[in-house]
Amino acid sequence: MTSKWNYQSPNNEQLLKRDELSQKFDMSPIVCLLLVQRGIITEEDVMRFLKPSLRDLHDPFLFPDMQKAVDRLNLALGNKEKIMIYGDYDVDGTTAVALVYKFLEQNTWCSNLDYYIPDRYDEGYGISDRCIAYARETGVTLVIALDCGIKAVDRIAYAKSLGIDFIVCDHHKSDDVLPDAVAILDAKCPGSTYPYKHLSGCGVGFKFMEAFANSNSIKFAKLCTLLDLVVMSIIADIVPLTGENRILATYGLKQLNHNPSQGLKGIIEVSGLPETGITMNDICFKIGPRINASGRMMNGRATVDLLLEKDVETAKAKSENINQYNDDRRELDRKTTDEAYALIDGNPEIADKKIIVVYNPEWHKGIIGIVASRIMEKYYKPAVVLADANGYVSGSARSVTDFDIYRAFESCKDILVNFGGHPFAAGVNLYREQLDLFKSRLEAYADEYLLERQAVQTFDIDLVLKLNEINRKLAVDIRRMNPFGVGNTQPVFCSFGVRDSGVSKLVGRAQEHLQLNLVDDSTDDAIPAIAFGMHEYNDAIKSGAPFDICYTVEKNTFTKNSLQLFIKDIHV
Repeated sequence: MTSKWNYQSPNNEQLLKRDELSQKFDMSPIVCLLLVQRGIITEEDVMRFLKPSLRDLHDPFLFPDMQKAVDRLNLALGNKEKIMIYGDYDVDGTTAVALVYKFLEQNTWCSNLDYYIPDRYDEGYGISDRCIAYARETGVTLVIALDCGIKAVDRIAYAKSLGIDFIVCDHHKSDDVLPDAVAILDAKCPGSTYPYKHLSGCGVGFKFMEAFANSNSIKFAKLCTLLDLVVMSIIADIVPLTGENRILATYGLKQLNHNPSQGLKGIIEVSGLPETGITMNDICFKIGPRINASGRMMNGRATVDLLLEKDVETAKAKSENINQYNDDRRELDRKTTDEAYALIDGNPEIADKKIIVVYNPEWHKGIIGIVASRIMEKYYKPAVVLADANGYVSGSARSVTDFDIYRAFESCKDILVNFGGHPFAAGVNLYREQLDLFKSRLEAYADEYLLERQAVQTFDIDLVLKLNEINRKLAVDIRRMNPFGVGNTQPVFCSFGVRDSGVSKLVGRAQEHLQLNLVDDSTDDAIPAIAFGMHEYNDAIKSGAPFDICYTVEKNTFTKNSLQLFIKDIHV
């Protein structure tokens, strides 16, 4: 057994509250218990959770510098200054740039707007010297920086000396010294009183435009048409789907399904998705990667060009180009992943460490984050993948539960050029001569702070079910808990002593997946299930012996059955 399942039985108080909510809302007792376990206890809590409302968004002027930001933007528009919208090259940054640019273009008299996406390879993350030079050459006097800027102290100071003001809209942690910007909109800054701390970069841009709309008597409904961009950023940047993010994601998903922009409509088509019924998983695994592909393989500006496109045919052509970037990215991803696996498996000095650090100067910087994710999933260890880019060694990291990779990088900051990110995903740049020291210090940090229990893949179980408790009503009520993500994870159940009904089989091109039909002692009515990549359990399951499963309950899109179990782990 190479994994661990965590489960805590509900107490009597939770069970009583479950029964109360089930009667009040006519919902499955199982789903009501799930809500109670997530702290959704009162009738008001349940209503806000099940029916998020834009009326519950916080006042954007609760950001301490919001009035300063609005005043400076109004001044720039009034003086017909040239304004640059600047953002990172990933999904969060490009959607943020598209949202702010599009809203200002559509709802102001400004004809002097520009946008800038830094090149991942030549400029790297954050505010670049090239951007400031371009702003100076083209007469820009105000830069709105989105999804970056909170650490750009020196560059923003230099820009100010040239007469270029910055408004920083970020959601990353700051250093001790803040940049000398006209306004800083970042709920994670020391002293910020904004009530919600987990907006995406695009979400912060949305709040800025909300405040701007309020101050200029622009209808809020006009801004809401851009929520399809916000939901993309929320899913791609893996921010918690709680509070304001849950509201924004819910309405953004509606916008994406009923009236997406031409650019997103083109991406939906090349992804092979239906026009409606798009889910968070579709954003995560199909739409988001394609939007990201431009910044990974070429330049993120192509993504913004697509997101701003108004013409149907041009949007289709640009979507095809983006799709080709994604195909190229997938092939490069496969090749690099295979090379990384071979490097790890052939080198005990790497494989036996608590944290995996691999480096190849020839690897493509645009896909090393994806490769880090695959390494983390396969070996279940924090993974740092490094390559040469723009004169530095550049790396992307992904981490396991409860090990904060951002803090691990922070412990090495004295030898880094820069770093940034979150507890589970971070990026770093350093000089080549510091590489060996960086690697050894990361390994020492992991030895000290990565506990043995964290090196075992863990599944948090919400509830234990008998198979006869799984039915259509349960599946429908679980879907009412959408959208799922960090902070509101899809419920994970486990069932003990299930058996093969006799018709389970291996499927897939390489017979790598298990298609199951399961029964237990509560029912002889078999429930379909799919276990991707778990072919090694086939013999044990076909023997007829009982086994245990943990799983999510999903809509079955491949057969006429209304539901199936998506197996996450098997214990035999």
